[in-house]
Amino acid sequence: MKQETEITAKVKGFWRKLGPGLVTGAADDDPSGIATYSQTGAQFGYGQLWTALYMLPLMIAVQEACARIGLVTGKGITTIVRERYSKSVLYAVVGLVVVANTINIGADLGAMAAAAQLLVPASFILLTLFFTSIILILEVFTNYKVYAKILKWLALTLLAYPITVFIVNQPWGTILKATVIPHFEFSFAFLFIITGVLGTTISPYMFFWESSQEVEEDKEKKLIKKTGKPLISALSVDKMRLDNASGMIFSEFATWSIIVVAATVLHNSGIKNINTAADAAKAIEPLVDTFPHAGFLSKLIFSIGIIGLGMLAIPVLSGSAAYSVANAFNWKASLNLKFGKAKGFYLIIIAATLVGLLLNFIGVNPVKALVYAAVLNGVAAVPLLFLILKISSDEAIMGEFKSKAISKTILWITFIAMGAAAVAMFYTIFS
Repeated sequence: MKQETEITAKVKGFWRKLGPGLVTGAADDDPSGIATYSQTGAQFGYGQLWTALYMLPLMIAVQEACARIGLVTGKGITTIVRERYSKSVLYAVVGLVVVANTINIGADLGAMAAAAQLLVPASFILLTLFFTSIILILEVFTNYKVYAKILKWLALTLLAYPITVFIVNQPWGTILKATVIPHFEFSFAFLFIITGVLGTTISPYMFFWESSQEVEEDKEKKLIKKTGKPLISALSVDKMRLDNASGMIFSEFATWSIIVVAATVLHNSGIKNINTAADAAKAIEPLVDTFPHAGFLSKLIFSIGIIGLGMLAIPVLSGSAAYSVANAFNWKASLNLKFGKAKGFYLIIIAATLVGLLLNFIGVNPVKALVYAAVLNGVAAVPLLFLILKISSDEAIMGEFKSKAISKTILWITFIAMGAAAVAMFYTIFS
């Protein structure tokens, strides 16, 4: 009994240490991520499964650099760009983030509505309006502490895919080989999806969100002193790294699981294109295959996952866009502030969400839009990665906590890999 109590206490202690890193990692597997990973599994089987393993150290390094920037400086990335770089660089950065995030918001809202339609006979428009209203009310009017806890628990909705992996009869030898040994095809279809996989895993909105949330944590813990810089110790950075690595490992395990499930259940059954939410939901059917009404139950689990992760990801998307714009113009920006004290910040959140909502009314397939949004993120991330590399390695900005050799090396590898994927994709279009 005592041993159980000690174990429970350790688990609770570990859970309390998790924050921005866990939320960011879970938000990475948003509806856009689920659609993209499901599509690669359906289209190429286990052919791109290796990306989950090889992206993990890249993802950890990128997000650690972003989180470290916020934690150490007490400033968001955009604030540092405003203070250190030209206005043209500043506006380019803000523009990339706002455009990519707004399109992603629209795609995620559409996916949530399409998933909900599997359960309730309501119109697509009505459902998108409903989800938009709920998200805005929570983000604008909920206390940050409460809202952060909501986001943290929503991360658990990803567990449906890992559970399914171990229920299905898997060709483990083939899966292990595909996980470790890279497979590559020089075709537009392959490069398009792999750019989307990279883009929905190492996404611009994650850079700005985790950095800004570390600033929020600094403020919450009253670490920022009169000098404007936080009082940070090596222990603070170690705790951040634990949180960040935990979130990214959780995220990539979910990514790996989604690709495996889609490959085993969909690709091996001849389903190679996911056109609707119902198509994607079929991947989870083995989870409930022995239960009555297995088809409905798989749709229920899929819908809860998509809606839950959409509720998690859309505030991250609109919030990171708002932090970016507010910091660019030196407005007050904090989820801890009431609407009246940070009107510009909250108006950007509202505007980005509403413009994303309107994108659903131009006739784009909501499931396909998710993959297109991921590819856009894959292209937009490239110049931003270069900027993060420069900032995190600058001793004048980061002091003793500047990036060391390992961090810089992995960041350069990430920049080159994502740049090469984007260039190769465009090359195959015009060749």
